[in-house]
Amino acid sequence: MTTASRVRTGFTATSTAAEVLADVDLTGRRAIVTGGASGIGVETARALAGAGAEVTLAVRDVDAGVRTASDIVATTGNDHVSVASLDLTDRASIASFVRLWDGPLHVLVNNAGVMAAPQTRTREGWELQFATNHLGHFALATGLHLAMAAAGDARIVSVSSSAHLRSPVVFDDVHYLGRPYDPWTAYGQSKTANVLFAVEATRRWADDGITANALMPGGIRTNLQRHLTAADLDRRGSANGPGPALRWKTVAQGAATSALLAGSPLVEGVSGRYFEDCAEAELHRPGHRTGVAAYALDPEAASRLWDESVRALA
Repeated sequence: MTTASRVRTGFTATSTAAEVLADVDLTGRRAIVTGGASGIGVETARALAGAGAEVTLAVRDVDAGVRTASDIVATTGNDHVSVASLDLTDRASIASFVRLWDGPLHVLVNNAGVMAAPQTRTREGWELQFATNHLGHFALATGLHLAMAAAGDARIVSVSSSAHLRSPVVFDDVHYLGRPYDPWTAYGQSKTANVLFAVEATRRWADDGITANALMPGGIRTNLQRHLTAADLDRRGSANGPGPALRWKTVAQGAATSALLAGSPLVEGVSGRYFEDCAEAELHRPGHRTGVAAYALDPEAASRLWDESVRALA
């Protein structure tokens, strides 16, 4: 991308989700936020509801979802906030969620995730982070494709991370069947997959009016880091990628780029790109923790990932 073609919005790393959507009216638009009961998912959902959207929190812990929904209703005055059960590692749960969804879908925020987990496999034998962060969301998005196409101008928001700089998708051994397991490269390739998904969804679904973008929310201390120690979080260059020490954001600031891509008219029609700090990122430069890796935007890798994901879920 050229500097001139990069999308800038006037919002920054310190902007909050509520500020990004402060003057936006999303009345009549229907949104799903996965992992909407914790971390930046809560503030993303709150900002969308505050702008008038009908929001569904898609969560594993329904009780936590109900508590979160009640809080969002109380703080926004929007009572169109609901909760639905969704376990991204359970294909039956995803299929049930898709089957129960009725009508058009305008916004899908693929927010839920797991970070740097000990080696764990799903019942299919898939590595947990790739299964949750990519395959589960892929199954959800493809299952809801017709609902998004019916909306005519739907948006998909894939929450990635600067940790994608740690690893491309290693197609020869995605699930660590032959290579030694490393929680950070496993997380990294799953976050690369989130970007590649946006690239290929753009190519395949543009004619349906669907846009798809990925983002780095920034460093936010949430339950996502439950597998990390305090020393891990404080160590220079530890949490999300190589380079200078991470600057921590508040949860509301961390949700800002998700809210921007989900609802702001400033990015209308923009698709297949990677954002950070409420602006389109530059290509990554060695020695920095910012930017997007060229391999995460590679159309051939994006097409291959899509095809292999379809085969895995068949």
